[in-house]
Amino acid sequence: MERTDCRLQHRRRRLGGSQDGSRCRRLCTRPSEPKLLTADPDLVALADRLGYQFTQPSLLVEALTHRSWCADHLGASSNERLEFLGDAVLALVVTDHIYAAYPEMAEGQLAPLRAEVVRAETLADLAAELQLGKALRLGRGEEASGGREKQSILSDAMEAVIGAVYLDAPWEILIELVRRWLADRIAMASQGPGIRDFKTRLQEYCARSGFKAPEYRLSERGPDHAKQFLAIVHLDGEERGRGEGRSKKQAEQAAAASAWQTLDSEAMAYTVGAAP
Repeated sequence: MERTDCRLQHRRRRLGGSQDGSRCRRLCTRPSEPKLLTADPDLVALADRLGYQFTQPSLLVEALTHRSWCADHLGASSNERLEFLGDAVLALVVTDHIYAAYPEMAEGQLAPLRAEVVRAETLADLAAELQLGKALRLGRGEEASGGREKQSILSDAMEAVIGAVYLDAPWEILIELVRRWLADRIAMASQGPGIRDFKTRLQEYCARSGFKAPEYRLSERGPDHAKQFLAIVHLDGEERGRGEGRSKKQAEQAAAASAWQTLDSEAMAYTVGAAP
């Protein structure tokens, strides 16, 4: 109970100044907790990819604990409460960011933009990019059924991690982390509701035109915590577009968008050339 009270006190004090919050975090931190990270190389690597070192590593462990693990390990806490908290925190951070970043947008534009950024598919993609699945604690059944790659488990765990950071870090650091993780996705979503469907558009174009399905060739560079992917899309063996991103999906979407723009430009040039 003392630890919970201290967290609440920390949260209230943060609004008045960071020094009291830092002091309270030091008092709340268990001296033995850092061993939780150093003892597990997957947690160490994940913390590096997240770009944040927890003062209370037990929060990160809890955020990665699926309820199926708790069924096999009585007394363990699942990440469901942190997921609940992280969902609300994420919505607030994203709302605050897009409200300030897009002053020209009306409420009717801001709401779907936020919904696009915080939806389960987006969070699962982010979790995959950060390789959250490697560090998840799953029960034997979920492990055997491929739970580390399930969209629902990944998106829930991503929300739980955000909730854990909220309890562990100053508000300013939380905002910086969430913006860093989601910046590319927010920028892409802000361009319009159809932006994420370029792969679908390209697939449909190939079907209508008698082409084979688009072929994406991927390469990667950089360390795990800052990996970049390059995708090259080929139509009937011919390169038609390239794109980069922090995940394979982002790179493929960017390549599909490039190919679509190329095809659109060629179609326009043909129309102009054919005009009398």
